[in-house]
Amino acid sequence: MKWSWKIGHILGIRVQMHMTFLLLLGWVAIRHYAERQEVADALAGVGFILILFGIVVLHELGHALTARRFGIRTRDITLLPIGGVARLERMPEDPREELIVALAGPAVNVLLATLIAGTMVVVTGASISGEITFVGGDLLRNLLWVNIALVVFNLIPAFPMDGGRVLRALLALRMEYVRATQIAASVGQALALVFVFAGLFFNPFLVFIGLFVWMGAAGEASMVQMKSALGGIPVSRAMISDFRAVSPTESLRTVANHIIDGFQQDFPVVEHGRILGVLTRADLMDAAAKGGLDTPVGHAMRTEFETAHASEMLEPAFQRLQGCECRTMPVTRRGELVGVLTMENVGEFLMLQAAVGRAGEG
Repeated sequence: MKWSWKIGHILGIRVQMHMTFLLLLGWVAIRHYAERQEVADALAGVGFILILFGIVVLHELGHALTARRFGIRTRDITLLPIGGVARLERMPEDPREELIVALAGPAVNVLLATLIAGTMVVVTGASISGEITFVGGDLLRNLLWVNIALVVFNLIPAFPMDGGRVLRALLALRMEYVRATQIAASVGQALALVFVFAGLFFNPFLVFIGLFVWMGAAGEASMVQMKSALGGIPVSRAMISDFRAVSPTESLRTVANHIIDGFQQDFPVVEHGRILGVLTRADLMDAAAKGGLDTPVGHAMRTEFETAHASEMLEPAFQRLQGCECRTMPVTRRGELVGVLTMENVGEFLMLQAAVGRAGEG
């Protein structure tokens, strides 16, 4: 995810923090400092938020480790002001597996809440009821109700919350997957409107949640429809076959001229028939700004990239393309470079397919 920084790895999974998370920490610090002008209050507020997001990471690890049991890797976990997001390389195709993966996160919070409640009652003898405060109060009680709140919030039947995936999985047990997604997305968008309406009268933060839910539901429906449209189509039908490759010794000036002349934006880098990397337009601009247009392509190209085979299905290749930061994928056949696959040309292929479909219906 753009504007995110890596903060470490947990069980082999990259954990990163989005830039906007710093805005949340800053807002909490300012708010709590303003109450009594005490630095200790600001630090306590920030500390509680950090503990809270530690719980969020455990929640996301519940999803990730359960998905791993079904052979699905997790690309990363990103901390956002609204919580955490675990990016799986793909969603489980079996609705039962998706149901288990979706419930694994809230199950972690249920387990934590149970352990905290047991500790409070058995060890400290404290009451589990009481006011929740970011600063002061009983820390265990605060964390208990935070976990309960996370369970309730995440089980709201709306994408991108876990409840939306639970609803979709249950529906997919009885109907086609795309239809189940459309129904779950519609339910999510209806709830989003309720959040927005309630936020106008009660709490403006609900408006933000409503917009987040609306976009998440629309994005999930669009992604599944795209996945369905790409099914059964080989990469060779959507790839760019009229393309230009460059060598690592060419200058960025030469490649810039290719872009200006109307060739593609991103270029596979090939030497002696072997694909060494990919030079994207963005990387060209960055390298030119730092070292000038006489910089060799080999100094600016990306050496970590995905490839596809011309005969493989477009849907799994597109999934890998979405997870590839360079958004350009060289396509090979019998070890020879025969094409390039980009996000843009896949989108154009889908639009063309839709237009042909409408013409056929007419």
